[in-house]
Amino acid sequence: MMGIKQIDIYMGSLLVGRLALTKEGLCAFEYDGPYLAKGFSISPLDIPLKNGVVIAKPHPFGGNFGVFDDCLPDGWGSLLLDRFLQKQGVNPVKLTILDRLSLVGMSGRGALEFRPDKSVISNEEYINFEDISIEIEKILRSDHYQGDSIERLYRQGGSPGGARPKIFTKYEGKEWLVKFRATTDPKTIGQIEYKYSLLAKECGLEMPETRLFEDKFFGVERFDRTPNGKLHVVSVAGLLNADYRVPCIDYLTIFQLCNVLTHNMQELLKLYRLMVFNFLIGNKDDHAKNFAFIMRDKEWHFAPAFDILPSEGMNGYHTTSINNSITPTKEDLFIVAEKSGIERNRAVAIYNEISERI
Repeated sequence: MMGIKQIDIYMGSLLVGRLALTKEGLCAFEYDGPYLAKGFSISPLDIPLKNGVVIAKPHPFGGNFGVFDDCLPDGWGSLLLDRFLQKQGVNPVKLTILDRLSLVGMSGRGALEFRPDKSVISNEEYINFEDISIEIEKILRSDHYQGDSIERLYRQGGSPGGARPKIFTKYEGKEWLVKFRATTDPKTIGQIEYKYSLLAKECGLEMPETRLFEDKFFGVERFDRTPNGKLHVVSVAGLLNADYRVPCIDYLTIFQLCNVLTHNMQELLKLYRLMVFNFLIGNKDDHAKNFAFIMRDKEWHFAPAFDILPSEGMNGYHTTSINNSITPTKEDLFIVAEKSGIERNRAVAIYNEISERI
């Protein structure tokens, strides 16, 4: 399980490139020759599509590239992985970045797959979520819980990021991410997030299909999975090497990134609607990993919205500032829109439309 010297990175059957560690423990990446001729940059700002080895920075991802860090579990997934490894007699502290990517293998978010693949994937269809919820509660309440459910949950939720417990599952031929209650969440958190997902659709946001399983557990269809295969997804944090754990960017930066990647006004308007929606519902946990870009037909698009519900964020302020303000007004929204090339009249009209619906 440990001591891996090189990771080969694939998209389906196509070898993208190779990853190794320098003596300093930094990731070194190089595209495969044939991929250079027909592929696209997996992270345009960090790893441009060209010959040569690129070395990752020490921070903020511990020597990893942001695009690969996106594939690693954090929060709940990291907790579950550590418990699983400890049960197998492995000290998780001793694992390198390459070891951890190998454990993700082909089971991670997005289209990237890592070989050697030491992932453990479950193909289980719809299961009893209430039973899973009970087991998750046992894990969260004890630092030493080592029950049989650890392995089962790891097989179904070892890769998802974010703080709240979640699993991957299949239902009616589709792949879903299903969320469960964290210890600090209200008991109705599933119903709350489901209602806000419906409201977001009414407000014109691009959203995946959502549903409420067993009238209690919020589920969202995976937008990185299609009948034709997996889609490459990178978070804003991954693209900008931004530390999503602390406030570090402004919405204007995301608009600038959107413009550079997509060159498309419709994509900017999708981002603007999301910014307005977050502002109006009081979603202040709008950190850099809660925005992403997705590659479709070799073109970048702003990814569908996710993790949108009222949240206090850090100290009650927006994690991503708006016009450099952590306590913004609606005027700040319009200023960011105008700086991004959206006409003020259009920005005001969209704001009023969303405000009325909310």
